[in-house]
Amino acid sequence: MVVLRKDILLFVFVAILGLRTCLGQINRGSFPKGFVFGTASSAYQYEGAVKADGRGPTVWDKFAHSFGKVLDFSNADVAVDQYHRYNEDVQLMKDMGMDAYRFSIAWTRLFPNGTGELNQAGVDHYNTLIDTLLANGIEPYVTIYHWDLPQALQDKYNGWLSPQIINDFAVFAETCFQKFGDRVKHWITFNEPHTFAVQGYDVGLQAPGRCSILLRAFCTAGNSATEPYIVGHNVLLAHSTVADIYKRKYKPTQKGSIGISLDTFWYEPASNSTEDIQATKRAIDFNLGWFLEPLIVGDYPSSMRTRVGKRLPKFSQVQSLALKGSLDFVGINHYTTWYAKNNSTNIIGDLLNDSLADSGAITLPFKGLQPIGDRANSIWLYIVPRGIRSLMNYIKQTYGNPLVIITENGMDDGNSPFNSIQNALHDEKRIKYHNDYLTNLLAAVKEDGCNVQGYFVWSLLDNWEWGAGYTSRFGLYYVDYKDKLKRYAKDSVKWFKNFLTAA
Repeated sequence: MVVLRKDILLFVFVAILGLRTCLGQINRGSFPKGFVFGTASSAYQYEGAVKADGRGPTVWDKFAHSFGKVLDFSNADVAVDQYHRYNEDVQLMKDMGMDAYRFSIAWTRLFPNGTGELNQAGVDHYNTLIDTLLANGIEPYVTIYHWDLPQALQDKYNGWLSPQIINDFAVFAETCFQKFGDRVKHWITFNEPHTFAVQGYDVGLQAPGRCSILLRAFCTAGNSATEPYIVGHNVLLAHSTVADIYKRKYKPTQKGSIGISLDTFWYEPASNSTEDIQATKRAIDFNLGWFLEPLIVGDYPSSMRTRVGKRLPKFSQVQSLALKGSLDFVGINHYTTWYAKNNSTNIIGDLLNDSLADSGAITLPFKGLQPIGDRANSIWLYIVPRGIRSLMNYIKQTYGNPLVIITENGMDDGNSPFNSIQNALHDEKRIKYHNDYLTNLLAAVKEDGCNVQGYFVWSLLDNWEWGAGYTSRFGLYYVDYKDKLKRYAKDSVKWFKNFLTAA
C-alpha cells in the first residue's frame, strides 16, 4: 500500500502541474542561458541517394520497396535529397537562428555490409556536413543509429535479435568517434528503441516487419511475445558497451557527452480510481521505463519483471553495473498524451500475447467520445501541451532529475493534393503547438526545477515519414515533391525566427 500511495501522490502532483501554465509571450530570452534550440532529422528520411558513393542497402530499403508496407506506396530512394542539398539546408537553419542540428549517420554509408572495409566516401560526406554546420555556427548532435540497420546483418544473423549485433554496432560507433569526435561533442547512441522494438518486432508495421499470432497476416516470421524484449535487451547492452568505449577512450580528450533518445507518450488516468492510476504507471513503465530505468538503476521496472516473467531477459550483475549511469543526458522524443485505464478483462492480452498487451493498460486518446485534445494529421498525435510539463516532472521525481534534452517535438499536417502550396505555408496550428509546448516546458524548467537544457523541432523539412510515406508533413519548411524538392518557408519559420532573435 505504501508504493500505491506514492504512485497516487505522484500522479496527482504532476496532474496539477499539467493544468497550470505560465502565461505571456515567450522567446529565447525566457529560457536559461545556454538552452539549446535546434531541428532534427534522420539519414533515411532525409538523405536519399541510396546507391550513391558506395552506400549499402538497409532493412528500410527492403521494407519500403515491399508491396503494401508504406501508405502511399512510396520509398525514400530520393527523400528530400539532403545528401546533395545539405549546403542549402544548413543555410535555412542559420537564417532561422537555430543553434544545433540533430542528424544521424547512415551505418551503410560507412560500412556498406555492416562490417568489414570502411567506405571512405561515406566518411568524407559526414566530415563535410559537420564542417559546414560548424562553419555556420550550428552545433552537430549526432545520432549513431536511427533505425537503418544494414540489410546484410539482418540476413546474416537476424540483426537486433542476435547478441552478435552488439560487437558490430560497437565497431561502427567507435569508428564515428574516431572520425568525427574531434568536432562532434553530442552523441546519441539510439533513436527510439521502444518504437523499433515494438513496431518492427511486435506488430510488424516497421522494418524488418516481424510479428506473430493474430498479426501473422502482416508478417512472414516473428514472435510478438518474445522478440521485442530480446531486441530491447540487445539495444540496451549495445548502448552501455558503446558508452563505456566513449567514456574510457574518447571523452577525456574529445570532451563530449553521450546519451540516448527515448520516445514516450505521457499518460493520464482515465479516472481517479486506484486501478486506473496503477494502470497509468504501468503504461509509462512499458513505454519510457522499459529503456530509461535500466540506464538509471540497472534493471527493468518491477512491473515489467512481474508481468512479462521469463519472457523478459535478465541482466547479469556485470551488465547491470555497466548499464547504471551509462549516459550523460536523456533525450526525450515527446509529441502527445493519451489516457490510460486498467484492462480488467485482459481478453485482448490473452489473444495477442504481445508486448503491447503485457502492461495490462488500455491506452486511448479518448474518454468516451471526447478526444483528449485537438488532433494533428497523424491518427495518434493529439495536441496536449500540458503533457510535456507533467512528463518532465515525472522524470525529475522518478529518476532523480537527470539532464534532459527534448530531441524531438512537433506536429504534422496532411499532404492533400487539393491544398495549394500557398495555403500549406499558413501553418497556424503548428505555431500554436510549439508555442504552447514550449510554454509548458519553460514552466517545467523555471517553476518546477526540471533539468532540461535543449529543444529540437521535428522537423526542419517535410520528409518521408516511414510507414506514412509522404502523406505527412512535419516540416517547418514545405518541400514541393512535384517541383525539384524546392523548399518554402512556412509561417512557423517566421515564428521561430522571431522567437530565437527576440531578447
